[in-house]
Amino acid sequence: MNNQQRTVFQNPYRWTGIAAILLLALCSTGAWAVEPLTVNGNRILAGGEVRSLAGPSFFWSNTGWGAERFYNEGAVSWVKSDWNANLVRASLGVDGEGGYLEDPQGNKSRVVALVEAAIANDVYVIIDWHTHHGEDNTAEAVAFFEEMAQAYGHHDNVIYEIYNEPLQVSWSNVIKPYAETVISAIRAIDPDNLIVVGTPSWSQDVDAASWDPIQGHANIAYTLHFYAGTHTQYLRDKAQTALNNGIALFVTEWGTVNADGDGGVAQGETQNWMDFLEANHISHANWALNDKEEGASALVPGASANGGWDQSQLTESGRLVRDIVRGWDGGGSSSSSSSSSSSSSSSSSSSSSSSSSSSGGSGGMGCDPGSADVWSSGFVLNNVSVNNGGNSDVSSWQVSLEFPQPIQLANGWNGDFNLSGDGRILTVADIGWNGYLQPGQSTSFGLQGNYSGNFLMPECTVD
Repeated sequence: MNNQQRTVFQNPYRWTGIAAILLLALCSTGAWAVEPLTVNGNRILAGGEVRSLAGPSFFWSNTGWGAERFYNEGAVSWVKSDWNANLVRASLGVDGEGGYLEDPQGNKSRVVALVEAAIANDVYVIIDWHTHHGEDNTAEAVAFFEEMAQAYGHHDNVIYEIYNEPLQVSWSNVIKPYAETVISAIRAIDPDNLIVVGTPSWSQDVDAASWDPIQGHANIAYTLHFYAGTHTQYLRDKAQTALNNGIALFVTEWGTVNADGDGGVAQGETQNWMDFLEANHISHANWALNDKEEGASALVPGASANGGWDQSQLTESGRLVRDIVRGWDGGGSSSSSSSSSSSSSSSSSSSSSSSSSSSGGSGGMGCDPGSADVWSSGFVLNNVSVNNGGNSDVSSWQVSLEFPQPIQLANGWNGDFNLSGDGRILTVADIGWNGYLQPGQSTSFGLQGNYSGNFLMPECTVD
């Protein structure tokens, strides 16, 4: 016994060294609690393997808007443990009453609370510059993201979403220059965490970004938003085009209801979207973890702010989203950048095909109205194509869609739209980046509108 005791005291650093090794091992394990996200072609990888994430997006952080109370560790811990979420989104409300521009400290404190809660709970967190007018406040965005990168850029949990939903503005002339400025500021501090960039038309025109992607920076993905009650196969087609063109997509916001955040749950179309996201390994955050009285909210009014929500405290949307996130298998078998085609089909009540083939114009140019998704008073032309069937290059194009009945134009993409006073003739011109077509090349645009009576397909002619 005495010899053993002497041996122990003759080596006083032995157990200290072992303890240090154990402590280092524990710290190393914590450092890899989430794996670094990287972009390879049109795929986002976690730890070098194809993977997609799932979880909820928190509502606007604006002071006085009612969602502030959910920005806490209890809510994050609950969605991790009960929903199996591995992703949350902190939506820093920039504009409007009570937003960051008006109350920077209040809004920033909520985002910081959510970021630190996510890190503590080993989940990924999107820091979202939640605005429709990012280009109007570039300096403020740069300063904010520099601060976030300095504070949290060494954590693999952090994802920067630098522009939530641009409006119908030019990708190449407005959004891309803004994004390049903010990305450069972040990369000067944080060289590798994932950055997600918003796209035109409320982050729907991902195909526009895919034709002119950001160059010179690694680990860049592009934002796709959808609401299942409004956005159907035509938007998945645009997303597939973007994937085929080689860019990675991240659905930082989606809803089970209509695009205005209200209405009933679109069960079938939600499933179509989930099939598409799963097939293409696309991560997603559902809008919104909030108790506002509207269809998109996951919680009923007055629900606890700190988690612990049973089924009675979840809305119809909340119950569906919880089931989706709990069952989400984000793994993949390959880290290649190959594209997957969606097997999803539109859930529109009826579908009309084009009754006219391509109509020629001067120089062999032609156009085809494609197909339409039609419902009671609305329609979407999914893929109106413009093709160069001639023998020489063209630098611009313009086509006319002549409808048998008057229409009202609600939204359009990849074109400059002008509807006649009687609502029957829609003139569409290129928007610069898609104007140049070599012989045999084609491009496409789409639109959403409303009608009265019976919907009939338009004739498409080249002007």
